[in-house]
Amino acid sequence: MDSLLAARARGITKCFGDVVALDGVDLDVARGQIHGLVGPNGAGKTTLLGLLLGLSVADGGSLEILGTPVRRALTAPDGVAGFVDGPGLYPSLTARQNLTALAALRGRDARTAGVDDVLDQVGLTDVADDQARGFSLGMRQRLGLAAALLTRPRLLVLDEPSNGLDPAGKRHVHGVLTRLAADGTGVVLSSHRMDDLQALCSDVTILATGRVVFSGPLGKLAAEHRELDYRLLTPDPHTARRLAAEAPGIRIVDDAGARHDADALILRALVPALDEFVARLVGAGVALRELAPVVSPLEAAFLALTEPQESGR
Repeated sequence: MDSLLAARARGITKCFGDVVALDGVDLDVARGQIHGLVGPNGAGKTTLLGLLLGLSVADGGSLEILGTPVRRALTAPDGVAGFVDGPGLYPSLTARQNLTALAALRGRDARTAGVDDVLDQVGLTDVADDQARGFSLGMRQRLGLAAALLTRPRLLVLDEPSNGLDPAGKRHVHGVLTRLAADGTGVVLSSHRMDDLQALCSDVTILATGRVVFSGPLGKLAAEHRELDYRLLTPDPHTARRLAAEAPGIRIVDDAGARHDADALILRALVPALDEFVARLVGAGVALRELAPVVSPLEAAFLALTEPQESGR
């Protein structure tokens, strides 16, 4: 057992009749790490999250949560909290009453349980006495996160927590998750929002048809990936275009008209070739206003790693 791991899975399999949901899945989630879980619909993400939360048991393989082997029983492991397919709430109760009821089920008083504190953390203090039935999707997601925080989890498992969040709500949720990881909590975050995963996660696991097709640091994923398209914006697009045409490993794949921006170039390159091209621009006295991937490295890798499996179904 590794004391530095919040969760460790080896060779996990799970079937539903003739459907193989998970096929030999390995997963390592470090304490103090936000670990992204990515995959197309039907890849097995929800099944894996359910195993981590104790909502189901694996057919084969081994699973350790917070250093303790998970037995074949449908119980939530101590120190684990979260939700799959959205949080379960009482619609007729207010936000505060929902959390107070959950605290009471665990034998705790609302004041000592920290109900007001977790409401503040997720930015729901102003609507604490409003009924949950009137909450938007994003507000329900934040209330579900508050409910999970009541247990002071050491492993937090979340399924699409950014669904329906406005920018303020996203800021609250991102702040909560970042602070939890900084305090040593392991977080498993499943999402289709690549920008959220890119911003929050240090490591990511990509699933396709129940199998792991990549697991590791985001930086390794970008380094191993094929060429990416980059949007280049300079005050001297004519010189930039000429240098790009001359630079080895650089291809101009789109020009100004297609993007409705007369100063923009879309370039395709590997990172080393792009670095060399940027040095040429600087050497020629061309300033950079913007240089960014058109599609994030995570999204590009996701498409590259999962599309072949999807087309073979």
